Amino acid sequence: MDELEKEYLTLFTGKKGQIAKPLRLALGALLIQIEYGYSDEETVLQIQENPYLQFFCGLPGYEDKPPFDSSLMVHFRKRLTAEILKKVNEKVIAKAEQK
Repeated sequence: MDELEKEYLTLFTGKKGQIAKPLRLALGALLIQIEYGYSDEETVLQIQENPYLQFFCGLPGYEDKPPFDSSLMVHFRKRLTAEILKKVNEKVIAKAEQK
């Protein structure tokens, strides 16, 4: 996954602004939203309230605060293109086949 994270970071070319959220957090939030049909705001709230969802998204431990602003969900959807999702899927399959 490290190489996917590096590739994801290449999408952020600017030197100004906030630091990019990790790929696992962005992808995890989108998967949660799709699975449960949550709005952007509800997705962030559910992740905030649920330690299992926080673990799924790669957060280091439980925190009772929003992991990010709900407006970032729009950016996650824009940046995680079909090509990137295909690469993630291929890596997961390759890892599973190794085991």
